[in-house]
Amino acid sequence: MFVQMVEVTPYFIGFIMFMNFILAFTVIFLERKDATSTWAWLMVLFFIPIAGFVLYLIFGKTISKRRIFTWDTKSKLGVKKAVHAQMRAIEEGHFNFKHQHLMKYKDLFYMHLRNNDAIFTQDNNVQVYTDGEAKFNDLIQDLEKATDHIHLLYYIIRHDELGKRIADVLVKKANEGVEVRLLYDDMGSRLLSRKYIRRLRHAGVHVDAFFPPKIPKINLKINFRNHRKLAIIDGKIGYIGGFNIGDEYLGKKKKFGYWRDTHLRIDGDAVRNMQTRFILDWNQASRNDILYEDRYYSAIPAGNTGVQIVSSGPDSDWEQIKYGYIKMILSAKKYIYIQTPYFIPDESLRDALRIAVLSGIEVKLMIPNKPDHPFVYWATLSYIGDLLNAGAQVYIYQNGFLHAKTIVVDGEIASVGTANIDVRSFRLNFEVNAFLYDEQTAQNLVDAFQHDIALSTQMTKKLYEQRSLGVRFKESVSRLLSPIL
Repeated sequence: MFVQMVEVTPYFIGFIMFMNFILAFTVIFLERKDATSTWAWLMVLFFIPIAGFVLYLIFGKTISKRRIFTWDTKSKLGVKKAVHAQMRAIEEGHFNFKHQHLMKYKDLFYMHLRNNDAIFTQDNNVQVYTDGEAKFNDLIQDLEKATDHIHLLYYIIRHDELGKRIADVLVKKANEGVEVRLLYDDMGSRLLSRKYIRRLRHAGVHVDAFFPPKIPKINLKINFRNHRKLAIIDGKIGYIGGFNIGDEYLGKKKKFGYWRDTHLRIDGDAVRNMQTRFILDWNQASRNDILYEDRYYSAIPAGNTGVQIVSSGPDSDWEQIKYGYIKMILSAKKYIYIQTPYFIPDESLRDALRIAVLSGIEVKLMIPNKPDHPFVYWATLSYIGDLLNAGAQVYIYQNGFLHAKTIVVDGEIASVGTANIDVRSFRLNFEVNAFLYDEQTAQNLVDAFQHDIALSTQMTKKLYEQRSLGVRFKESVSRLLSPIL
């Protein structure tokens, strides 16, 4: 028996090497990934040939570029007509800006119009949340007041105290005759109990999952997740930002401590665009499509804040949110403040930040002091060295876990949403951000940043260079794998 195994082993090894060669050929010549991710996958295949093959089948496959979000009645909204009208007005110089001093950012929202159909609205009221208790208290109050419909989309929903509070409200409103829909990501909410879902459905709540496995427990789309967080109430009020539904987002988990995030409550015409985003996602996931009805689009003017709702995902040829970040960075004249839990920028974004720093722009980056994903955290530490060497200021948040995804430029424009500064958010996840054109809102975010600095320690070049050999090794390995994390 042993002799037979010895004789078979070379053939088995040869077969594995042959399959690795075929897969490597596919990665390089057929799938045409970018060079950095190609080299990362080739390293995985070379060093762990059998497990690497399996990992590539699960995590390495690209998603079809065909449109997976469709809405047959979308044309009734006149989205394309409105986009083209705004683009033409900007091109011809007669777009009506409520805040004329923001004309200098017309290239930014023109880009979002052209690449993302992101209609620019100027009649919004925006409230900023940096605390989970405040955000969810207001959300629950708004849910309680719903009279027509409730649409919720969250990456993570947990069957814990907060999850039960949300479920209680949804059940109550469904029993009152309010139309309630809940969409969750199948991977992000993988621990959500069947009991939780059955209770909602029994009450009449429509519940569906994004990209569930076609074969139980085997999800070949595990790498492509819907990371969006949206809540739309009666088509008039919308919530967007970083908070998921779970007790840890209220600071009740010892592992993370206080959860510092950023979220927005919006009322005004931008809610129409948030509604369209939800409906597109819902119709992809559910067999019960939402058809166009005026009641879903009943938002009314509520303020003077300019807002664009911008989406991105692996189904698109463009990395729209990343392009928005870069455009904001390159437009800065005074300062750029960034908060992100993961900082794994690609070369284009690193260059934009380095150019800004070397041009005399004040660049401040804030990251958490603890990981929720270790490899991503070590990769983040490796990349902050580039900014420190260029002259940027880096702060480590010490008052719990920092999960905010926020960029503020010159106290005039900002972005808040679900997209981190990493390859996953830019290329693999489905994300949505609000790009904000308003001095007061931007200043509120600046004030929050300054408050957080008082709760942070500054990482200097001297401290950074004192990292242990073990930490540097972890960083090096994680950085090599960062294109596929």
